[in-house]
Amino acid sequence: MCQINLPANLQNFRIHMVGIKGTGMTALTELLVSRGASITGSDVPDEFYTDKILAELGITPMTPFSRNNLPKNTQMVIHSSAYERNINPELIAAEAQKLPILEYTEALGHFSRNSKSVGIAGVHGKTTTTGMVGTILKSLNFPCSVLAGSAISGFNNRCTMVNGSRYFIAETCEYRRHFLHFHPFKIVLTSIESDHQDYYPTYESIISAFMQYIDSLPQFGELIYCADDPGACEAVRMVFSSRPDLIYTPYGEKAFGDYRISMKGVHKERQVFSLAGFSGQFKLSVPGRHNILNAVASIALAVSLLNAEGHELTIQNVAQIRSSLEGFSGSRRRGEILGEAQGVLFIDDYAHHPTAIRTTLAGLKEFYPNRHIIVDFMSHTSSRTAALLKEFASSFSCADELILHKIYPSARDDYSGSVTGETLYEETKKKHRKVKYFEEVFDAQKYLISSLKKGDLFVTMGAGDNWQLGRTIFETKSRCNATVME
Repeated sequence: MCQINLPANLQNFRIHMVGIKGTGMTALTELLVSRGASITGSDVPDEFYTDKILAELGITPMTPFSRNNLPKNTQMVIHSSAYERNINPELIAAEAQKLPILEYTEALGHFSRNSKSVGIAGVHGKTTTTGMVGTILKSLNFPCSVLAGSAISGFNNRCTMVNGSRYFIAETCEYRRHFLHFHPFKIVLTSIESDHQDYYPTYESIISAFMQYIDSLPQFGELIYCADDPGACEAVRMVFSSRPDLIYTPYGEKAFGDYRISMKGVHKERQVFSLAGFSGQFKLSVPGRHNILNAVASIALAVSLLNAEGHELTIQNVAQIRSSLEGFSGSRRRGEILGEAQGVLFIDDYAHHPTAIRTTLAGLKEFYPNRHIIVDFMSHTSSRTAALLKEFASSFSCADELILHKIYPSARDDYSGSVTGETLYEETKKKHRKVKYFEEVFDAQKYLISSLKKGDLFVTMGAGDNWQLGRTIFETKSRCNATVME
């Protein structure tokens, strides 16, 4: 095998991407192209929203997978974790040719070496925080590239924002310790608690991974952390004794310093808050206290990066930060507003952990106090559902009605227990007075179309495929509404 080295100068460097249509792979492709790389790629023939992005980059994915897809002049192969080296024909061919091969997270790590990089980490809030900081830095014309885990409205509904290469800000994932491939000089830590039980069976195992990531910071690196999150604070306490050289910047209602938050409530569908180190108030148009925390993390990072460039924070900078945050409208599947039809507001959210469910619904309840909230939730992975069964069952208190389904399976989930979607339903009935169960997602369609009424807020929630139900019902009601208007 050739020594693997993603060069700093990627001009005309020829890379073949296996599984190029994946969200992360397409985003990485955009970044590589922005640095001058010559990209080819392959994937399944199914159409995805990323096909349009790739077409705009001038890339037509080759299908189906075949050893003949691998161009003769390829210098490196990068592949999605969905495809294995000893099974995919293109990866087998690359191995035979002794080409350097990197998995997506490894490639992202190599890419991070060539900029001053920042990792956004945490069990919750990574995507939104990354999107917010990218939106702020874009308004400040800061020289950076940004990669988020989902399409961001302020990035032209893409996962990336490219405005230079000096700095690189990326969402970094804790699953299977993937973030240890990344090379940050600053880290934003939003939260730590038990998750990914198929890989981290105990809380101790997941906090250990985060501590290892923090410890990868260089001397005098910076950790921006949420002082309101017990897990993040515990990690800081445990790391501090061995890494007193690091700069620790807390944010939150319990923080000391410039980023101590004072919540001012919701006014005219805007969350209002102030910060100890700033005069005046900030406003957010996305609901939930958790999003205020994400916003303040992004402010802290933006100011830190300005300082790293030798810039003092000006009154104009603060005004730009306020404006960009108030204009931030979210990201795909993170509190995404699909629209309103026949008086019903449709929202889709990725929340798939009890804490995220609870905080998201509390935020929606505060933001839309006069709406009747109906939640359609699909749990993701049997191992997570079993480990957090009681927590899931008690996390829907802010929903007026709840619909549950079978558990959405994952190929990586090695679970042999007896917990099912019906188990969650029976447990939730003990806590919630109005719960229904439909095994298959679309079994609930007829009931919902007939029961949703003006003034309702319908939320599809989870990491399964029930998002399709919300979009289908929204489109159906929108068509009916248009017909009535005609």
